[in-house]
Amino acid sequence: MDVIPCLKVPQRHAQLYRKYLLSQGVLDRKYCAQKHSDETVTLPVVTSVLAQLDLVALKEHVAQDSFCEIVDIQAPPLSKKEKVKSFHKRLAETAQSLLVSKGETWSEDLERDIPSRWQCHGDLVLFSEGCFTNEIWKEIGSEFWTAVALTLGVKRLAQIQKISHDGYRTPIVTMLLGDSSYVTHIDNHIRYEFDVTKCMFSSGNITEKLRIASFDCIGETVVDLYAGIGYFTLPYLVHAKAAYVHACEWNPDAIKALQRNLQINGVSDRCTIHQGDNRQLPLSDLADRVNLGLIPSSEEGWPVACRLLKRGTGGILHIHHNVTTPLHHKPPEHSSAIDVNKGSSNQRDMQVWTAWASDTAGRICTLLLDITGNEWKTNIKHIEHVKTYAPHISHVVLDLECKPL
Repeated sequence: MDVIPCLKVPQRHAQLYRKYLLSQGVLDRKYCAQKHSDETVTLPVVTSVLAQLDLVALKEHVAQDSFCEIVDIQAPPLSKKEKVKSFHKRLAETAQSLLVSKGETWSEDLERDIPSRWQCHGDLVLFSEGCFTNEIWKEIGSEFWTAVALTLGVKRLAQIQKISHDGYRTPIVTMLLGDSSYVTHIDNHIRYEFDVTKCMFSSGNITEKLRIASFDCIGETVVDLYAGIGYFTLPYLVHAKAAYVHACEWNPDAIKALQRNLQINGVSDRCTIHQGDNRQLPLSDLADRVNLGLIPSSEEGWPVACRLLKRGTGGILHIHHNVTTPLHHKPPEHSSAIDVNKGSSNQRDMQVWTAWASDTAGRICTLLLDITGNEWKTNIKHIEHVKTYAPHISHVVLDLECKPL
C-alpha cells in the first residue's frame, strides 16, 4: 500500500495546524486527517513542498506549546471532496447505463445535469437546485432514483427546488425516493434531528461551529439571536461549556427541532428558548456573548445585542455578515494588523473585511452610548472567513469586544 507524508500534531491543536497548512497550500486535500489513540492527529501534506516546511517556525507560528513532526503513514481514506468526485463519476455512469438500456441517447447536456455536490444526512441525500432538470429523469421515475440511491449508498433522496420567502426561509423540498423527510445529522459529536422539508441545514458553516466549540465559555451567559435548530446554540452548550444560553427563534418548525436537539444532546436544562421576533426580547444586561448568526446581514439585531450585553463588564459580539469585495478594489500599501483568518482569502478581501469591521465597531459604539447613556470602547479581536457565499461575496464573522468606560 502507498505511504504518504503527514504532519503529526496534538489533537487539541489539529484544527489550527490544518487551517494554517491549508492557507499555505501545504495540506494534501486528497486525503482525510486521522485521529490516533495517543491523542494525536496526522495531517496529510503535499510531497512536493515537504522540503520547504520549517517545523520550528511552523510550531512557533501556530501553537508554541505544542509539537509537530513529519511521519510516513499508509495512505488514509480519501477526503470527502475526493469521494464526491468519485461518486459523481459513478453517478454519471449509472445514469448513462440506465438511459442507454432504454434506447435513449447519452449527451454532454445530460452529463452536466448530474450533480457534483450534495448534502448527506444519515441515509438521505439532499440535492440542490440546478441538477436533474431534464424531464427524462422524471419520465424514468422510481427506477432511476432507486439506481441513484444504490450508487450513493443511501435509502432516501430529496431535492431543494428553492427557498420560500415566508420570513422563515422554509426550503421547498421534493422527496424523490422514500416517504419520511425526518433526518439525523451528526457534526463534531453533536446530534441534530430535523425535517428537511421544513428546516434548513447549512453544512458550509461547519468551520464556524468548530471554532465556537473551541471557545472557553465556562461561567458565561450566551444569547443566540438566530438559533434555528441549534447550529451554534449546541456547540456553545456541548463543547464551549457555556453556563447558560438564551436561544431566540421565530420559526415554529425550527423551534420544535431545537427543543428536540437540546434534549437528545443532554443540555436542555441550560437553555431557554424565546419564541418570536428577537427585537421584542424582554431581556437586558445579562450576556457575556451575543451570537448574531444571520446572513446576509444581522444588522437589525445589533440594537438588541447591545441591550443584552452586561452593563458592568461588557462582552463579545459575534457578528455575521456577507461582505462584498468590489471588482476593482485596490488595497492600501500597508496591510492592517487586525487578526484575520487568511485561510481562504487574499489581501484585497482582507482590506475590505477590515474596513467593514472598523465601520461596524464604530456604529456599535454609537448604539451602546444611545442605549446605555455611557461611553464604551470596542476592540476588533478577530475576523473569521466562514465561506465564499457567491463570487466576490464572503460570509465573515467579526468578534467584537465591547467594554464600558
